[in-house]
Amino acid sequence: MSSSAQPQAAAVAATATPAAHRQATVLLTALAPAAWGTTYVVTTELLPPGHPLFAGLMRALPAGLVGLALTRVLPRGDWWWKAVVLGLLNIGGMPLLFVAAERLPGGVAATLGAAQPLLVAGLAALLLRDRPTPWRLAWGVLGVAGVGLMVLGPGARLDAVGLLAGLGHTATMAGGVVLTRRWGRPTGVGPLALAGWQLTVGGLLLLPLTLAFEGVPERIDAGAAGGYLWLGSMGGLIAYTLWFRGIATLPVGAIAPLVLLSPLVATAIGVTRGESLSPSQTCGFALSLAALLAAQLNPPHRRRSTSR
Repeated sequence: MSSSAQPQAAAVAATATPAAHRQATVLLTALAPAAWGTTYVVTTELLPPGHPLFAGLMRALPAGLVGLALTRVLPRGDWWWKAVVLGLLNIGGMPLLFVAAERLPGGVAATLGAAQPLLVAGLAALLLRDRPTPWRLAWGVLGVAGVGLMVLGPGARLDAVGLLAGLGHTATMAGGVVLTRRWGRPTGVGPLALAGWQLTVGGLLLLPLTLAFEGVPERIDAGAAGGYLWLGSMGGLIAYTLWFRGIATLPVGAIAPLVLLSPLVATAIGVTRGESLSPSQTCGFALSLAALLAAQLNPPHRRRSTSR
């Protein structure tokens, strides 16, 4: 290789490495909403009905304590109250998710999170001074439209309490995303420790509420035990660790649309279990997937015309 070609090769490698690293970060972060998309089938098929608080507790507190045991790092200074606020937003609203899962069909419940990118965009503009680009805002609207098409099937059952619960969970998660981005992480604290703090806070919040209003289910069989284990591990500590890692490195406008994976995964699971999609629902699925992928791309630049 000539001496002139070596600097060119080095420049190409330098530009390719960040792009490859970003793609890997996107893929790892996407595992979190993909795992959350399984919450609905796990809740309806494996968990005892009528215990959303207990389900949220089992998803949060054991996973949070495991995170604390693995990292052995506690908040310091003002991060005590910041961890509480983030725990309330990211984890404390978890029972709303289980209420929605119990009162709505899986696809309908999961798709309520499609509005989160738009809520995140609005909050980011207010708190981060990060205005959404027209490209990502347009695809965010199209993502919501695609999700809407997916739930307009003939068997869609809309329950008012379930809808409010699902939208409430979406709003709290949007606030958690923006504040996590704004506050970042303390020096020397990794995403696993941050996830452990918040899951513990959310679990401690849910513990007295669960004991006061629900108690422990009378019977927890092997299937329910496996469901709680899945929700606490892959849907809890692992998912939130990957999620907080992605929030710290990816633009807010790129990470928020990843939540569309939850309804997409929930819908795909429904199809594998014998549910059929109408042509409009299939179009909605494709549109949502296109919106998710397009939000990860930079908008095309218009070529400036030169007058002669």
